[in-house]
Amino acid sequence: MLETIAPVAGLLGLLGLAGLAGIRNPVDKARPGGAIRLMGLLGFAGLAGFWIPGSGAAGAFGALGLWNHQSPRLAQWGRLGLLGLVGVPYLAGAVLGG
Repeated sequence: MLETIAPVAGLLGLLGLAGLAGIRNPVDKARPGGAIRLMGLLGFAGLAGFWIPGSGAAGAFGALGLWNHQSPRLAQWGRLGLLGLVGVPYLAGAVLGG
């Protein structure tokens, strides 16, 4: 079943590009959630999608860099970063040899 949805799941990684909006409009340092925003670096795990089908969905973690942003519109994109969890089974399967 995972193999059949792998191509579609990999497309979720494109949500990680929303995290790039944090470069132009950074989150105020005084706002809570800094540790979660650092998890946005996990968006680089989506690069494994070039080699492991479906794992590109982990790239959605890049949107976590916008977590708790002062702009409500960008904060919504930050919450979508949790969709990166879709790519974790593909990564785990490759690492564990499944």
